Formats: sequence, structure tokens, C-alpha cells
Amino acid sequence: QVQLVESGGGLVQPGGSLRLSCAVSGSIISIYTMAWYRQTPGNQRELVADITRSGSPYYVDSVKGRFTISRDNAKKMMYLQMNSLKPEDTAVYYCNAPKYRLPWGQGTQVTVSS
Repeated sequence: QVQLVESGGGLVQPGGSLRLSCAVSGSIISIYTMAWYRQTPGNQRELVADITRSGSPYYVDSVKGRFTISRDNAKKMMYLQMNSLKPEDTAVYYCNAPKYRLPWGQGTQVTVSS
């Protein structure tokens, strides 16, 4: 009955910024590692970044230095601050928790275009 709800996506010009949010709801749970993924049409979902409960982050090379992942355990929220956005960042962004097999949310669309 756990739900993951992504929000914060939108249309932004190259070089712009967006802040994505992921809300965990539906039950009271504790998640060790949470992650952001993204998917474009015709491609598989790919990992963007993840973060442990203590705040240790991991980023794929393509977003290092531009994206910052964070979480608020008390609020059961996770965030992805995206700066210096590029057209290749355009995708539907999803959050989830590796190993927990939670259902995927609807995702939030990020479009980077001039």
C-alpha cells in the first residue's frame, strides 16, 4: 500500500534549474536507500542518483556536479535539485527504493528545451 508520488517537473530552458520531490505515503516505513531514475521513450529506466538514509549520495557521471540528491527522513521526502540542465536531461523522472520492490509512481516530466 506504499505510494511514491513525484512532483516538480516542468519545462525549462537549457542552463535552467528544477527541483523534484518524491513523497512516500500510504504507510509508515523506513527506507535505507532511495533513488531517482529517469526514462525516455524507447529506452529503459536508468538510475540517476541514490542516497542512503544517512545522506550518502551517489550520482551517475552524466549528472555529477549538476544534480544534488537529498532527503528528509522525518517528512518521508526525497529531492533532486537539478541545475545547469541540458536537453539530454529531458525524461520522465521517477523515484523508488532499490530492494524494496515498491510500485512505481506516475513520474514527473522534465523537458529541457529552448
